[in-house]
Amino acid sequence: MKIFYIIRSELDETIRKIIERQYRGNEVKVLELSAGDLSYESIIEDIFTHDRVISW
Repeated sequence: MKIFYIIRSELDETIRKIIERQYRGNEVKVLELSAGDLSYESIIEDIFTHDRVISW
């Protein structure tokens, strides 16, 4: 399963642990919105090409 995480706030330990567990047997991509220099076209493409999108 392809999982796309969109992190809106600071990545805390609980969120980090949940994401780490998802790496087992899945393709996981994490986007931190606070990172800046974002390509909205790329974000939209990722939303539609992943099986599951989770926003924190």
